[in-house]
Amino acid sequence: MKVCGFTIVRNAIKFDYPVIESIMSVLPVCDKFIVCLGNSEDTTREAIEALKNPKIEIIDSVWDDSLREGGAVLAVETNKAFDAISDDYDWAFYIQADEVVHEKYHDEIRNSMQKYLGDTTVDGLLFHFQHFYGNFKYVGDSRKWYRREIRIIRNNKNIRSYKDAQGFRISGSNKLRAKLIDAYVYHYGWVKNPYFIKEKQKDFNRYWHSDEWIKKVVAENQFFDFSDVDSLTLFKGSHPKVMLNRIAKRDWDFEFDISKKKFNLRLNILHFIEKLTGIRVFEYKNYRKI
Repeated sequence: MKVCGFTIVRNAIKFDYPVIESIMSVLPVCDKFIVCLGNSEDTTREAIEALKNPKIEIIDSVWDDSLREGGAVLAVETNKAFDAISDDYDWAFYIQADEVVHEKYHDEIRNSMQKYLGDTTVDGLLFHFQHFYGNFKYVGDSRKWYRREIRIIRNNKNIRSYKDAQGFRISGSNKLRAKLIDAYVYHYGWVKNPYFIKEKQKDFNRYWHSDEWIKKVVAENQFFDFSDVDSLTLFKGSHPKVMLNRIAKRDWDFEFDISKKKFNLRLNILHFIEKLTGIRVFEYKNYRKI
């Protein structure tokens, strides 16, 4: 069994993405790792090259900044990275530049890929997600955060990145058939200095919205307001080892009263049902769990 990881990244240093931690977190389960590096204005390339890991291959790309609807450029770039994986690999492990996998899940991931290697009814492997927010001790627990997504796909080039690259589809628009595995992806995109989040918002919103929308909706203040969140809960586990140095260097503070819930009546009822039963009623699923 051969596994190739892949990711896309642009201006990771400028916007404080944990891309180095992200790559290092999945390298132990990969035989090779493709980084599709967009035209950057910072030292992202130098940071990746400094790892000096023979598994890592950087391919250069230029993002089409005219693609300004639905985050389509992210899917285009993801497909470039996926297409760079040669046919002799069985599985492709997709990880976004702000996602990290805990080392405690490596065995489960390897065993699952081996288990379903010969089962052609399985297009991909589905991961649980933890979305950190504001501080490394809080995770989002409302319906706004997706609970699961496919991050390992079969090396079948009929599979394509979907919409803004959150998931995948096959043969056009068909959802992938996926097996849920006992492993989590930790999403750290909303836990960084609020200055960097604000700068990222100003830049990345142009791949979804017009300049007029950004000017109207994205506040001009310098820092992102963490308090504008509907519901958080405390994280009870441990962080991946690759994240510990970043966590130790945290240079901002955020505290939140987890008893406070900013829901309307409908969302309050749905949240209560989910906490009571574990079932998310009317959940959108970007896959077909088998």
